[in-house]
Amino acid sequence: MSELSDEDERILAYLRERAKGGEQYLRSKHIADAIDLTAKQVGSRLPRLAEHSEDVDIEKWSRARSTTWRVTPE
Repeated sequence: MSELSDEDERILAYLRERAKGGEQYLRSKHIADAIDLTAKQVGSRLPRLAEHSEDVDIEKWSRARSTTWRVTPE
């Protein structure tokens, strides 16, 4: 993957930590709240991070009020 921005690194670090306990279902807004970003910042980065992350599997799971992402350790 090309160089990651600070925001990308923060998102991935948060997802890695959460996935340590196994499969997690997370909403963009909850990830954003935890790492001091906006839901839009998180949601726009996750599809790209999903394609390139080697240690967590990020899958768009559902879309209701906000997108839910399934995160599992690889």
